[in-house]
Amino acid sequence: QVQLVESGGGSVEAGGSLRLSCAASGNPYNYNQMGWFRQAPGKEREGVAAIYTVSGNTFYADSVKGRFTISRDNAKNTVYLQMNSLKPEDTAMYYCAAGWALGGSWLKGYTYWGQGTQVTVSS
Repeated sequence: QVQLVESGGGSVEAGGSLRLSCAASGNPYNYNQMGWFRQAPGKEREGVAAIYTVSGNTFYADSVKGRFTISRDNAKNTVYLQMNSLKPEDTAMYYCAAGWALGGSWLKGYTYWGQGTQVTVSS
């Protein structure tokens, strides 16, 4: 089993920055990719970014490219999401997820999910 705990959410003004953290505990061999997803009220959950834990390859949604950066610290079993130039449309609950990468899409293959951390961006 793998447990994921997110932290770092909060409220910021547009243009501001936040850094989310996702600490994983349990067997690290149960996953090889970690990702961030978000869900705003009344909207479907969407993928934000992902990283392969071995190769370090990263993937981003078009809406966050150039503004968000995903990174990992394998020694700490922690993944980070640095969010810069935040916009009101980034407001959502952000979830960390882990699982096995499936060929073709970084949006799939997630087995483990955290409880989420709220990000609110005011205009």
